[in-house]
Amino acid sequence: MISKIRRLDHLVIDNISRMHSPALNMVMKTASRSANVGIIWWLVCLPFLFIPGWRAVGFNFVISICFAHVMGEGLIKHLVKRVRPCHDLEEDEQIIDPPRFYSFPSGHTTASFSMVGVAVFRGLPLFITLPILFVALLISFSRIYLRVHYLSDVVAGVILGLSCSALSVLFFRLVIGL
Repeated sequence: MISKIRRLDHLVIDNISRMHSPALNMVMKTASRSANVGIIWWLVCLPFLFIPGWRAVGFNFVISICFAHVMGEGLIKHLVKRVRPCHDLEEDEQIIDPPRFYSFPSGHTTASFSMVGVAVFRGLPLFITLPILFVALLISFSRIYLRVHYLSDVVAGVILGLSCSALSVLFFRLVIGL
């Protein structure tokens, strides 16, 4: 099973690499950078935190992102210690500087889908949920496109992010009552 996943990971990266172009490289670099240290998601949280009727949702977003970060970046990456695909590339093949830390799961994807999960599980309106989903998908795809993650890293990030958001929403409903 693991060998099939590895083959699929490499097949996906090889096929996506054929799409590379200067214009698309810029789009993907921008999408990826927007999620460095979760910056885009912290910016999304701000209006929710300042609008009185939406504060609980804003705090739910924050707790979900923090929980996702602790689980993915703090725990799982250091247990799995998976080397990134970009570490097998020549310097002239790099689109961005290779990240220093491990690959599995994708932290950008985990944070992104922790936001998607809160929006979905709290039943936020589509005009809020769909843009969050679109940006999360773009960021997640950019990580494979830029060859800093394998498909399985991103899939694990989606699962982990949604799981963290489900736990966060459950915590808010059961413990805090919001």
